[in-house]
Amino acid sequence: MSLSKYRLNNRLRMTAVAFIASLTLGTLTAFSQGSARLAEDAPDEYVVQEGDTLWDISATFLRDPWYWPEIWSVNPQVENPHLIYPGDVLALIYMDGAPRVTNMQGSSYRLSPEARVTPLTEAITSVSYDSVSAFLSRGVVIERNEVDSLPYLLATKGDHMLASAGNTIYIRGTSAQPGERFNIVKIGDELVDPDDNDVIGYQGIEIGEGTIRKSGDPATMALIRSKQEAKQGDRLIPTSVEIPLNFFPKAPSSNIDGQIIAVVGGVTQIGQYQVVVTNRGSNNGLGVGDVLTVWQRGGTVRDHVGGGNVRLPDEEAGTVMVFKVYDRISYGLVMEATTAIHTLDFVRNPT
Repeated sequence: MSLSKYRLNNRLRMTAVAFIASLTLGTLTAFSQGSARLAEDAPDEYVVQEGDTLWDISATFLRDPWYWPEIWSVNPQVENPHLIYPGDVLALIYMDGAPRVTNMQGSSYRLSPEARVTPLTEAITSVSYDSVSAFLSRGVVIERNEVDSLPYLLATKGDHMLASAGNTIYIRGTSAQPGERFNIVKIGDELVDPDDNDVIGYQGIEIGEGTIRKSGDPATMALIRSKQEAKQGDRLIPTSVEIPLNFFPKAPSSNIDGQIIAVVGGVTQIGQYQVVVTNRGSNNGLGVGDVLTVWQRGGTVRDHVGGGNVRLPDEEAGTVMVFKVYDRISYGLVMEATTAIHTLDFVRNPT
């Protein structure tokens, strides 16, 4: 019998599961018919595997993964009940006629021996860290009000105009200590908000990496890796950026109607697991974990029978989950793409 989809076959056991869940602290939100819908093949029970993400698990139980908070029921007998670990056993139960998913790990309800798996040390995350960490190596987005506060390359040892791997460079604007590492970025194209043509950020193009050798003003840095030559005025950002990923996928709490304004990596056609930038952020009520539907504007065709031009309806193109939010900008990971996604496609609340 597969560990990944071990099913309960005893009605008494399911009654016990429901009883334990009824003692929980309650669900995060009330389940509403017509919103959260179970997947057609939703299992009675699922054993979490190493490498699973919360998005994967949500899609196992739900037709629309962003409704996970509506069916998740915390188990007070589980330490850190909102965290899920490989080896945990998630059971689908019904409370007052509504479906719930609860974590059976650590409860008084005993599963059969083949379903007992010891949790590993790392809780699962909503998306794969590899999927979002890679975007830093391909370029970043820098908010307009952030640029002037970043450290910058003052000069190159020997008074050279350009620097490459192996050169010593001097940095201003940092109190970093020896051993700290930075990515060196070139300020690239402006990111313009299509709503008002306001510049809200810049593409940061990663061109190299350096290590602080001596602190001070200026600090001394060894350029240890370069994709292209660095020059005076290039900016520095830390090589390690904290990206918490232990959040729930959810629908936005505010009405969101924005657009994709950039894709990390510079491509024009966007597919699954690529990182995009939208012109909506915390100022618009957008939060980490919010899921958005991508829409492509319908074209205009000539009606040769009735006359005139007719605009075709917008077409759904995919799903994006937000994982980092700034005031007017957000990063999102493309979770699903039914067709090629493009910059200036719309992002809206899922329906």
